[in-house]
Amino acid sequence: MIMDAIPITSQLPPLSQRKILLTTFGSFGDLHPYIALALELRQRGHQPTIATSSIYAEKIRALGIDFAPIRPDMPSDPLEMRALGAKVMDFHQGPKFVLRDLCLASLRVSLADLTPWAQQADFIVGHPLMLSVPLLAERFDKPWASVALAPVSYFSVQDPPCFPGMAWLTKTGRFRARLYRMLYAMLRGRIDGWSKDYHVLRAELGLPVDRRNPIVDAQHSPLLSLAMFSSQLAQVQTDWPASAHITGYAFYDQDGDSALSPAITQFLQAGPRPIVFTLGTSGVLTPGEFYTEAIRTAKQLGERAILLVGKYAGGPEIREPLTSDILIADYAPYSQLFPHASVIVHQGGAGTTGQALRAGRPMLIVPFSHDQPDNALRIERIGCGRILARSKFRGDRAARAILPMLVDEGYAQRAAAVAQQVRAELGAAGAVDRIEACLRESMAASGTV
Repeated sequence: MIMDAIPITSQLPPLSQRKILLTTFGSFGDLHPYIALALELRQRGHQPTIATSSIYAEKIRALGIDFAPIRPDMPSDPLEMRALGAKVMDFHQGPKFVLRDLCLASLRVSLADLTPWAQQADFIVGHPLMLSVPLLAERFDKPWASVALAPVSYFSVQDPPCFPGMAWLTKTGRFRARLYRMLYAMLRGRIDGWSKDYHVLRAELGLPVDRRNPIVDAQHSPLLSLAMFSSQLAQVQTDWPASAHITGYAFYDQDGDSALSPAITQFLQAGPRPIVFTLGTSGVLTPGEFYTEAIRTAKQLGERAILLVGKYAGGPEIREPLTSDILIADYAPYSQLFPHASVIVHQGGAGTTGQALRAGRPMLIVPFSHDQPDNALRIERIGCGRILARSKFRGDRAARAILPMLVDEGYAQRAAAVAQQVRAELGAAGAVDRIEACLRESMAASGTV
């Protein structure tokens, strides 16, 4: 069951135009779901505004969506972006850097930037890293929804996540629940040490004392928690917030042209399905030897390949001669390219994983950090792919990992079956249905309906 029954919007009284503030921070994998929500909201007559880093202003405004610049910002200089990417995507220290040095350190300026927009909004949609949203929603008594882009955000004991470097914890049998409770207690303690100013700021805003941890506990709205990933990866657990509803992925993947480039189209037409290698828009900032080893992998298998290497100046250093069976491109809409792949090799980011699932092609996941090891493990569990550690991603090992998915039709058949379920979920529409239901409840409670 994808989600419990929700009211069908067309059968309810129409809402007047509402101002919906959508807040997010991160890469395209964090931005694109919110663009999908904004487009769906606009289609239904609402006035969405996306509040995020200013580097996305042109992209968002070009779609006719209102934009609000919110810190923490990301650099526009390619070299600075690569340096930031190296810190963000560090396997062990990346989560600490993002939480402590980016988000918590920028909490006050983020709150200052967001305040006037929150005051004007009828409803606010948060992001796991936009820690100012719960504070502003409480301060201005605004209805709000939190968002989980991957199951890891719920810190479940019943369906525990695989954290970077801790895959062994998922295999601890009857001791697993106890070990995860201990781990979460340690995480709370560490994050509490970083977030003292969060609680000071609550007091300055005149909010009551709340000792909950801002990441592990307080990020979820008691009104609505949108689990914007597929029910194929996780089901609602009793230790999730009572307000959690799985909607499915909210898909959007354009960055300029919505179609494949002529070069990619010609390459696809010239031979059998290629292996597609990509690192999304975060891992691509710090690829290391990934693309060199990708070429060696394709050569060892005797397969054609497309490498998506990103739009950043200079691109990755590739130390392997190219052949006519290898095509390098900076970007392509995943929804257009992935269905043509034989196997998709990627980093396991939430957005890339969702697009690969929707395409119905088997995948090899090479996790870098954050939610990626957990997404990878869930893909492996449902039989749609395999995992290879980044430290082990070499041409010979990658070829051995990919070969079974090329010769065993079971992987492709399972991936195709899962894709049917993923496509049926209609995540953006389901999420907006939920938002509108909450709006109606809020309007009824305030006597405005």
